[in-house]
Amino acid sequence: MPFMIGKAPIRRTLKYLEAGRLILKDQIKIMAVHYHLQGENNKGTKEFVFWYLPQVQYKNPDVQIATFKNLTPSPFIRCFYETGHEMLIDVDGKSKEEIYQHLIKVVGKTKEVLEAESISKEKKDNPANFGVGCDRHCICELPGQIPCPSVVPLPMHMRGKYKYKKD
Repeated sequence: MPFMIGKAPIRRTLKYLEAGRLILKDQIKIMAVHYHLQGENNKGTKEFVFWYLPQVQYKNPDVQIATFKNLTPSPFIRCFYETGHEMLIDVDGKSKEEIYQHLIKVVGKTKEVLEAESISKEKKDNPANFGVGCDRHCICELPGQIPCPSVVPLPMHMRGKYKYKKD
């Protein structure tokens, strides 16, 4: 496989890309990582860009992610919001895991928000779903369906206790 050639080819596998946990908030539109290639204080940022940035890009397709190398002596991450505000995150001297955990805590969506989005997305995606959180409360709202048994009783031949009654 040609995509398995190069430095750390595991970064290009779909399983690795889907394993990312950093899903940025909806208000963030641009994320810029500024770092220098030399220096001990930039080591964690270089490794973060190498290992975690592909996952962040894969999980956030609507966010523009830019890296700026050798422009500043100290590394930092700048996030731009759609309102025009920006947030500077100091990553000087931190390891790649510390940077990743800090970004999840500061600019990432919380677990509760992610769970609520996944539940609502699953229910809203399929028009056949009905119940709490869906477009329809009951299947009886669709044309051609039998009305709710609580409103109009079912005919005797459609009730299980009469249909399967042993004489």
